[in-house]
Amino acid sequence: MTGLSRFHATALAAALATVLTGCSLAPHYERPAMDVPAHWQTEAPWRAAQPADAAPKGPWWQRFNDPQLDKLIEQALRENQSLKVALTNLEQAQALTRVARASLLPTVTASSNDSRTRTSAYRPLASYSSPTMSTVQNDLVLRADVSYEADLFGRVRNTVANAAASEEQAAANLENFRLLLAAQVATTWYNLRETDAEIAVVQEGLTLQRKALDFVTSRHQDGVASGLDLAQQQALVDSTATQAELLTKQRAQYEHALATLVGTPAPAFHIDPAPLAGTPPTIPVALPSDVIERRPDVAAAERGAAAANAQVGVARAAFFPSVMLGGGAGWESRDVALLFSAPTLLWSFGTQIAQTVFDAGRTRARVDFANAGYQGAIANYRQTVLGALQEVEDGLAGLQSLDRAATQARAAVSSARKVYDIASVRYEGGLATSLDVITAQQSLLNNQRTAVQILGQQLTTSVFLVKAVGGDWNHPATPPTAKQ
Repeated sequence: MTGLSRFHATALAAALATVLTGCSLAPHYERPAMDVPAHWQTEAPWRAAQPADAAPKGPWWQRFNDPQLDKLIEQALRENQSLKVALTNLEQAQALTRVARASLLPTVTASSNDSRTRTSAYRPLASYSSPTMSTVQNDLVLRADVSYEADLFGRVRNTVANAAASEEQAAANLENFRLLLAAQVATTWYNLRETDAEIAVVQEGLTLQRKALDFVTSRHQDGVASGLDLAQQQALVDSTATQAELLTKQRAQYEHALATLVGTPAPAFHIDPAPLAGTPPTIPVALPSDVIERRPDVAAAERGAAAANAQVGVARAAFFPSVMLGGGAGWESRDVALLFSAPTLLWSFGTQIAQTVFDAGRTRARVDFANAGYQGAIANYRQTVLGALQEVEDGLAGLQSLDRAATQARAAVSSARKVYDIASVRYEGGLATSLDVITAQQSLLNNQRTAVQILGQQLTTSVFLVKAVGGDWNHPATPPTAKQ
């Protein structure tokens, strides 16, 4: 072959390699389509917020204006062990991305092989005309080798894309876990405070009932009240005392759960009882499409679909040959003094091409497996979007219903208190039976507990809605008002 022909062949090979290097067998990826409604079903009040994907999603809990809750959530974000596991998962994903990207560059290895060898005089003859003899000699080899996979069909690039998408998915999972952890701490905190308020209501009712028991006992001793009146009032006191004990048990469980969430042993953790205070803050809610953009779990599901898409390209590349370029250079000598002289120089260069001829359908099965994984990732993304929309709709509807229920509960408490006062006065004057007083007492206690429970549900539902919309919208926290 003439020099010109060799030049043309080399140029053609280089051009072909350049074209093939840009080839990728992964399907063209776009975020899975999803039909999203333009507005929420729930009527106002809700105000649209400006989406900000890159903005921090917190600290949303400061909107509730509870310094003790702020400290608990900040401690949980520092000390929670499950959160540390999610952080290490992200670090592992980052390391795997660096491993994958390293395959885009050649691998260079250096080696030294030094030996001193004595051969046998009676070894098999290499030639019948040359007798064998025993020899002792050195073999000093120092060389460097370079290997590189020519990524003609995108296997390496799709592996890198898969690792990068998995890293982004791990980052979104970490952000989602932070959001869930803060929401869980806040929810447990308000459940604890609601239980404290219920215990206070029950204890107050128990005090009134014991006073009434003393009064009935006195009337019974004077022969005015019957034994039935006394037994009924005693039964009411015992029932209320039982409820107080059950609430105390429930409070201890909430306290222990908080201890675990903030990374503290339960025996060493204690929160003094306090009344449930505060009102739910105004929570800005974006349009449905914007909620999808900012929810970390939705982002994680979408990155999972992207990773699965790249894995299809990796699997398809196995149908085509792999091309490895390799070469090396170094020195080999019997004498250390002559190791770096010109005659000891050695080098090599070559190409290794490998193509699977028959594997009994293994490669096709791997492609089918990757395609099924991709379709499953798309379905998981869409299901996550549906769940996100449901959570926001549930939160909006729940807050509106609870607001109306709270108004009704306050009115019911006021009415029940009037009934109890009237029944007590009538009983003391002999115009009503003890059953009327007991019924009024129980009604007042039930309505007071209902009002407390509704307030607790308003606060926990607000936390749920914050989690549903993906955290805070980076607006300044505003003090809650009675209107809110």
